Amino acid sequence: MTRRVALVTGGSRGIGAAIAVRLAAEGADVVITYARSADRAAEVVGQIEAAGARGLAMAADSADAGALVAAVERTVAEFGRIDIVVSSAGIAPFGPLEEVTLAEVDNTLAIHARASFVLAQAAARHMGPGGRIICIGSSFVERVPYPGWTLYAMSKSALIGLTKGLARDLGPRGITANLVHPGSTDTEMNPADSPEAAEERRYTALDRYCSPDDIAATVAHLAGEGGRNITGAAITVDAGTTA
Repeated sequence: MTRRVALVTGGSRGIGAAIAVRLAAEGADVVITYARSADRAAEVVGQIEAAGARGLAMAADSADAGALVAAVERTVAEFGRIDIVVSSAGIAPFGPLEEVTLAEVDNTLAIHARASFVLAQAAARHMGPGGRIICIGSSFVERVPYPGWTLYAMSKSALIGLTKGLARDLGPRGITANLVHPGSTDTEMNPADSPEAAEERRYTALDRYCSPDDIAATVAHLAGEGGRNITGAAITVDAGTTA
């Protein structure tokens, strides 16, 4: 990925941070966005630079479509190009169906579905052949193992249609679009040592959580030369939760 430029949303922590650092290790210059964690974002930029790549952090809430477009434009202005976009920013709304508010619905769809569309649309205007668009979904689109996650599963399911549509729209230009569905992953949002972790592991075939690096490895494959003939695909990395 030498001389390629990647933009990773939600890159200050968890899966997004792991993806940013892995792409840098593969040779790409990496821009990350963050909503609130400026200090954490600076740490990730330090790791990107330690890998020998250029790094930049931008404040951009994925619920703000204008901020995402601005992030793409700034990436192109400062790095001269954009080759890879990874829509990783996310939230985890949870609760009884009857208590979900319309504001929660709108915010979740904005961050997961609308943001991914806006980011892809803005980046595609600047991408040439070999461009890569990758969204981070969830294994919950294939199996929702317990109640309380209807809104989350719905919002992530929208990325399936987005990915397939992008693959058709952008395929003639040599640009791929793919989706990675993580299962239970050891992050601050869902730590492997939480009280609920044992129950989550029970649903996996391998009896273990994934690590953010597991997800990053799959993203790196799709973003690299090995992914040049993979498009419109959804790849699940979930230790067998949906087996």
